[in-house]
Amino acid sequence: MGTFLPDFIELQELRKELHQFPELSGKEFNTAERIVSFLQKYPPDELVTTVGKTGILATYSGEVLGQTVLFRCELDALPINEINIFNYRSETEGISHKCGHDGHMAILCGLAKQLYLNKPKKGKVVLLFQPAEEDGSGAKKVANDIRFQQVKPDYAFALHNLPGYSKSQIVIKEGTFTCAVNSIIIKLKGITSHAGEPEKGINPALAMAEITTEFLQLTQPLMAQDNFCIVTPIYTAMGKKAYGVSAGEGEIHFTVRSNSNKQMRIIEAKFENFVAEKAAKYHLAHTIKWTQSFQANENSKDAVALIENAALISDYSILKKKHPFTWGEDFGLFTQLYSGAMFGLGSGEDTPALHNPDYDFPDEIITTGVTMFHEISKKITNAQ
Repeated sequence: MGTFLPDFIELQELRKELHQFPELSGKEFNTAERIVSFLQKYPPDELVTTVGKTGILATYSGEVLGQTVLFRCELDALPINEINIFNYRSETEGISHKCGHDGHMAILCGLAKQLYLNKPKKGKVVLLFQPAEEDGSGAKKVANDIRFQQVKPDYAFALHNLPGYSKSQIVIKEGTFTCAVNSIIIKLKGITSHAGEPEKGINPALAMAEITTEFLQLTQPLMAQDNFCIVTPIYTAMGKKAYGVSAGEGEIHFTVRSNSNKQMRIIEAKFENFVAEKAAKYHLAHTIKWTQSFQANENSKDAVALIENAALISDYSILKKKHPFTWGEDFGLFTQLYSGAMFGLGSGEDTPALHNPDYDFPDEIITTGVTMFHEISKKITNAQ
């Protein structure tokens, strides 16, 4: 299946090195330096660093004008302590690559080498090594960087490895590929009083209970329904461990998931109205903050067709998914700005799940990712 790349060992060694020295979102300084060091062996026509703080743009240009295609991977790791014991395990306590971003970076570096050795005929291929995907802030920072805004891609593509699917299987879907995800922080402030005289204060407990009940009633777990919604309580705090004191303030956090950006806006408005109503009912001051927002990846039909064509050419197994994945992915912002798509790359049916402490990206699918991206780029930049 596909084309075996003679530089596989080089990419495998890079992947393991990246795995060994992970960095959290927004702090990927050494990771970016290692990527730049690799790219300098296969120099792009233009290299831009510190994009959105630690991001990198590498551009390989054809001899004549044409379309621009963007391929993106992620630089950051997770605050998870690795339990694997292989010799390239994370050397940073409490931080590890448990989402496979080390493998995604190796794939994009492999594409860089292919583009250096086989220049596009026309147009441009731009590689984006994006920071801070895991906390949902990186894509926005990149999109707001004036140097990125000059790229103006006609297409944007990304992949994500998928445990639970056979290795090298290509998973595609038109429309929403990954869910919109947003998290809300609600703070309520009343008046502290003696626990024996709670009527002389304003305790937020009842408001917090009613808000939680109202939010959870919005849950609609059936993905096929237009109002699909998963509401997950994340954190609650109220008062202090002082048993003679009736609490005067509280805080609750939730994460919500929806199968479209449009539906997410509706849910957000409902949440904000619920909180305002309950705060007013119990005479509480309140604040609301939304955090770690992920736009839904809404794949364009044309972009998905290019992915499917690349998989067919390379003789990879294709699975057309019926419903979106429930996890969020920061690439969703780019599919709001440009015609684009994310696809899944199977990483093994018996592989530990993403974000598990024993997860490790399977090196044998690096070749698959490089081949897929290269075939997509050739279709766009070599078109007549």
